[in-house]
Amino acid sequence: MTARPGSACFHCGEPIPPGVRIHARIDSREEPVCCHGCKAVAEFITGAGLDDYYKYRDRSGARADESPRPDRWSAYDRPELVERLTRAEANGARSITVLLEGLRCSACSWLADKALHLQSGVLEVSVNPATARARLVWEPSKVRLGDLLRVLEHVGLRPHPLAGEPAEQIALLERRSALKRLAVAGFGMMQVMMFALPLYVADTSGMEPGMREFFRLVSMLVSIPVAFYAGWPFYQGAWHALRARSVSMDVPVTLGIVIAFVASVWNALTGHGEVYFDSVTMFVFFLSLGRYVEMVARHRAGSVADALARLAPVTARRVRDGLVEDVQAIELQPGDAMLVRTGEVFAADGVVAEDAEGRVDESMLTGESTAIPKHRGSPVHAGTQNLGAPLRVQVSAVAGDTVLAGIVALLERAQAERPRLAKAADRAAAWFLSRILVGSALVFVVWWFVEPSQAIPATLAVLVVTCPCALSLATPAVLAAATADLARRGVLVARSDAFESLAKATHVLWDKTGTLTHGLVRVEEVRSLRDEDAERSLALANALERMSEHPIARAFLAAGAATSTATDVVVTAGAGLEGRVDGRLLRIGTLDFARGLSVSAARARHAEAATAAESWVYLGDERGLLAGFRLADPLRAEAVGCVQQLAQLGLASEIVSGDAAAAVARIAARSGIERFEARLTPQAKLARLKSLQDTGAVVVGVGDGINDAPLLQAANVAVAMGRGSALAQTSADLILVRDSLDQLPEIVRIARQAQRIVKQNLAWSIAYNLAALPLAALGLVPAWLAAIGMSLSSVFVVLNATRVTRRTTTGATPRWTDARPAGAS
Repeated sequence: MTARPGSACFHCGEPIPPGVRIHARIDSREEPVCCHGCKAVAEFITGAGLDDYYKYRDRSGARADESPRPDRWSAYDRPELVERLTRAEANGARSITVLLEGLRCSACSWLADKALHLQSGVLEVSVNPATARARLVWEPSKVRLGDLLRVLEHVGLRPHPLAGEPAEQIALLERRSALKRLAVAGFGMMQVMMFALPLYVADTSGMEPGMREFFRLVSMLVSIPVAFYAGWPFYQGAWHALRARSVSMDVPVTLGIVIAFVASVWNALTGHGEVYFDSVTMFVFFLSLGRYVEMVARHRAGSVADALARLAPVTARRVRDGLVEDVQAIELQPGDAMLVRTGEVFAADGVVAEDAEGRVDESMLTGESTAIPKHRGSPVHAGTQNLGAPLRVQVSAVAGDTVLAGIVALLERAQAERPRLAKAADRAAAWFLSRILVGSALVFVVWWFVEPSQAIPATLAVLVVTCPCALSLATPAVLAAATADLARRGVLVARSDAFESLAKATHVLWDKTGTLTHGLVRVEEVRSLRDEDAERSLALANALERMSEHPIARAFLAAGAATSTATDVVVTAGAGLEGRVDGRLLRIGTLDFARGLSVSAARARHAEAATAAESWVYLGDERGLLAGFRLADPLRAEAVGCVQQLAQLGLASEIVSGDAAAAVARIAARSGIERFEARLTPQAKLARLKSLQDTGAVVVGVGDGINDAPLLQAANVAVAMGRGSALAQTSADLILVRDSLDQLPEIVRIARQAQRIVKQNLAWSIAYNLAALPLAALGLVPAWLAAIGMSLSSVFVVLNATRVTRRTTTGATPRWTDARPAGAS
C-alpha cells in the first residue's frame, strides 16, 4: 500500500513528505505515517488497546520525536529529584503535576489517562485539556516516576514536571506563535480594507472596470496568508473534529472562512459577483484576537501557582560539623541544620534551633504585612524571607512536603478540575453548534430560491455571528479570575464548585477552638489563695509544668521563666502533676487533685464557684491551696467583625464545639453569636449540619481540627484554617492560608460577585445569539459585522470576568506574583 502524494499522516496529521513510504499496522490495516516515530507511537497506542483514541480525538497528536538521544527520564528515578518535585500522599503514595506539551483536545487527555492507568501502581490521573496539566498519583514501590513520564512521551505528549520554568517557557512560546498569526491577520486586514474602500464606492465614483478588477485581485493576494496561515489553527481543529464525527467550535468558523474565501476567489477570477476578502480577513483577525485574550487570561490564572513554585531558592547553606557549605536545596534532609542570613529566603521548612531573635517576612505565603518575630522553637517555612539576625534552623520538611509545596499542590488540583457550571455550558454549546449547521443550510436553501446573490452572505453571517464561543467561556473565565484573585489574598480555592454554593450560603457553623479562637491556651489570671504572691505562685507552677508534655503546660511556659527545678515529678493522668520544688511537695492540676495533699479545704468554696464559669488550674501544697490560674483560649481579634459582616450579608452564625459549655458560652457572647452547642462529638456536629440542610439551608462549615473533618466533608462549603490539621484541609473547599478570619466576608462577596458575572455572561451570550441569528438569517448583518460581533462577544465575556477582581483589597496580600526576594538561603 502506497501513500497518495500529499496525504496526511494517520497519527499527527502532517503532510507525508514525497518519497516516504512508511505504514503503521492498525487493526489489520495499513495506515500511512510520516516517520518512524509516528509509526511507533501509533502501533503502541493500538497495541495497548487504546485505539479508541483515534475515534474520539478532534485534533491530531503531536508529531513524535524520532531523533536518537539518551533516555532523559531516567534522571527522574533518582530519589532526591522525586523528593524535590513530588508531594507525599496517603499510604506512601506520591503526586506530581506535569504540563503536557502537545495536549490539544479531550481525546488526548483520554489517551493520557488510559495509557497511565495501564501501569501498575498508578492510583489517580486527572487531566485538564483547558490548562494542559495532568495530576498523577502513584505508588513509588510499584512504578517509577521516570516510567510514567516515558509513557506520556511515548503516546506523543511531552511531559514537563512543573517546577516554575517549563510552564512559563511553554506559555511564552504559545503567546509568540499566537502573536505571529495575529500580526499577519491584522496587517492583512488593514491592507484588504484599504483596497476594499474604493470598491465600496466603485458604482457611484465611475471607477474603470480594469482598476476594479485590479483591486479585487490584489485583495485576493493579500488575503491568502491571512486565510492559510493565520486561520490554520481553525482548519486543523475543524478537520479533526469532523474525522472524529463530532462538532467543535472550529467547524462553523472554518465553514464560514472557506465558503467566503472560495466564493471570493471564484468571483475575483471570473470577474462576476461580489468578493468578501474584507470579511474573511476581519473574521480571522477578530477571532484570533478573541482567542489571544482568552489565552492570556488562562495563563494569568495559572501564573499564581507558577510564581509560588519559584519562591523557594534552589540553594541552601547547610551546617555540618561546624562548617557551612553551599548545597542544592534538594540535598537537604529532615534533621539537617541550615543557616539563613539576613535578607535570604528559607529553602525548607524547619524550626529555629538557637536563642536568636529573628524577624521573618511571611507575606509571600500568608499576606501578613508585618514581619513575624521568631525565637527558639518557632516554625519557619520555605519561600519566606529572613529580615532579622541570621538564624540557624533545624530542617523539618523539604521539597514536596513543605507548606509552600502544599499550597502549590492545592492550586494545581483546583486548576485540574472542570466545575459543574462549565461542563453544563460546554454541553449547551455542543448542542447549539449542531443546530447552527442545520440552520445555516436551511438559510442557504431559502435564499437560493428567493435571492441567490444573498445566499452566501446570509449563510456566512449565520455561521459566524452565532458561534457559541462566548457561551463556553462564560463560566470558566469568571471562575479562573476569582480563583487567582483569592489566591493573591491568601485564600486557596481547592474546589472551584464552591463558588456556586458559597454565593447561596445562609448559615455558618463554627468550630470554637482554633477557629474563633487561636487554639493556644494562655494564663489569663493568677489568683492568690494564701500567703504566696502571684509572681511566686506562677514560678512554682512553671517549674512543675516544665516537666510535662501536656498542651496546658505550654501556657505556663509562655507566662514566665522558672526560677527553680522540680524533682520527683509524678504525672497523674487526667488530674495533674506532683513534685518537689525547693524542698516543698506541690501539686498542680484539677481542684480535687491540688487540694488532695491537705486535709483542709480552705477557700475551696470560692474555687468551686470559680470553676462553674471558668477553666481553672490550681496549685497546692500540704497546707492547702496556694493559687488558682484561670486559663483561656482568647478570641481572635477579627472574629467579632467577621461575624458582624457575615450577618450583614445574611449569614446566620452558630457554634458547634466539643468544648465545655461554659467556655463555649463565653466565646459565643464575646463574638456576638447567639446560638451555640457544646460537648458535641464529630457525629453530633454532623447531625446538626444535616438538620439545617434538611430545612433547605446552605451551610458553610469552618473548622481546623481532625474532629471537624466529617463536618467539613458534609458541609455545602468547607473552609479550613491555614494552620489546621491536614485532614481538615483535605476535606476543605477553601483554605485560609493566613490563619485569619478577616478575609471570610470578602470571600462571600467575591463568590456572589462571581455568580452575578457568570449570570451576566450567560445572559449576554444567549441574548446575543438569539438576537443575532434572525438578523443574520434575514440578510441584515453583513459578514464583516458578524465577525466583529462574534469576536466582541467573546472578548466582552473575558473582560467582564476580570471585574470580579476589581474590589478594594483588605489587608496585605501575598506577593505571589512578585519576583523572588533577594538572596537565597
